[in-house]
Amino acid sequence: MANHKSAIKRIRSNNAKKLSNRYRKKTVGTKLKNIHSIDKKDKYQKELPGVISSIDKLAGKNIYHKNKAANLKSKLMKRANALAKAGK
Repeated sequence: MANHKSAIKRIRSNNAKKLSNRYRKKTVGTKLKNIHSIDKKDKYQKELPGVISSIDKLAGKNIYHKNKAANLKSKLMKRANALAKAGK
């Protein structure tokens, strides 16, 4: 256990941040799961900006690494282009 007052406060602070980050990551994960299940182009295009915005926010707060965020967005755009080509 920590001996210094500042170390004890730091442990509390880290735990609070950990819970907050976990909640945010889980929320974006759910959004990603939901958007991957969409097969209609119109609905996909409607949901896409919100999901990309959420990913960018997490990358900006260093919850997601910038490269992971770029990979996720790239996969989303690939799917959007595939749906557009298929004409669904």
